[in-house]
Amino acid sequence: MSAGNDVVKRRQGRRILLLIAGIPLSIMMAATLLWWAVAKGQFDIVGAMGTANHGELIVPPISVSLSTFSDDGAADLLWEDLPVKWRFLIVHRGDVCEAICQEQLYQTRQIHIALGKDFNRVGRVVLTDLPADLIAVTPAAESASAAASTFDGTLADWIVAEHSGVTALTLPAAEIEQLMSTTLGGGGHWYVVDPAGWIMMQVANDLYYKDVISDLRFLLKNSGS
Repeated sequence: MSAGNDVVKRRQGRRILLLIAGIPLSIMMAATLLWWAVAKGQFDIVGAMGTANHGELIVPPISVSLSTFSDDGAADLLWEDLPVKWRFLIVHRGDVCEAICQEQLYQTRQIHIALGKDFNRVGRVVLTDLPADLIAVTPAAESASAAASTFDGTLADWIVAEHSGVTALTLPAAEIEQLMSTTLGGGGHWYVVDPAGWIMMQVANDLYYKDVISDLRFLLKNSGS
């Protein structure tokens, strides 16, 4: 009788261990399926759960992982080659970084600094259709932006001088248009890209900076990356 009880107990113990081991696996599978459904536009998680965000969530999100960028017009680079971080993404077209371009670089720098202890979890990228050393920065006297620079030179030099840490990436104009689609890519917004390379939020230039910081702290607090 004792031997039979031991066998039953061992079987019960194995079932419990399998159940415990299966819980995290089930959660991972469910999370993967949910993200796949959101990315494919088959499930509106925003509509289902509601949000308190101030930036506009992009549903479905847009992947930048399929694009091959030039690193400041030089070597080929994939998004996965960058350190794994959340990213602020500024999209600029043309050969002059004027008021809007300067404002976005200034705004994202100030927000980045204001994140404090989470500073190193976030990076900044400026995506252009020309190499940064071929893009001129308009002096303040020629720009209406309150955050305009007094720097007179190229965007590449300005990044070194005032925006250390910004990664300058280049894509042909046609590929930027294809990536950003008809509803994105205008000068009125910059973007937030998650650590997996998904453009998941657009932020209006005139959005109050403390509201943006609130969104970002929420994302950073509730993500493992």
